[in-house]
Amino acid sequence: EVQLVESGGGLVQPGGSLRLSCAVSGFTFDGYDIGWFRQAPGKEREGVACMRPSDRSTYYADSVKGRFTISSDRFKNTYLQMNRLRPEDTAVYYCAVVARHGSAWFHSGYLREELYNYWGQGTQVTVSS
Repeated sequence: EVQLVESGGGLVQPGGSLRLSCAVSGFTFDGYDIGWFRQAPGKEREGVACMRPSDRSTYYADSVKGRFTISSDRFKNTYLQMNRLRPEDTAVYYCAVVARHGSAWFHSGYLREELYNYWGQGTQVTVSS
């Protein structure tokens, strides 16, 4: 079965950094794309970053652009480096994978959660003094 296992969340002060990891296993697809999402208390889940590993194309939400970096490795794992964290970044963070057929156009719409097939369990990130 497809599994996504996250780690790296925690409590940090404003201005600090965290690196989230997501170990992805158990699938073989023609192609796939990766996303990171977050959900803050009282808010809907929102896309943070996404990547097409085959060509390293990426898209970011405006709120994190320049501070967060999504990446992946040859073993299908995905990472989210978060720098200059702000209190409003406090949320449960999820990694997700979408399987696809052929070479579909990759665009900023891949920040939409409804496109993704598989999800991690979520990890809490709290930014507070």
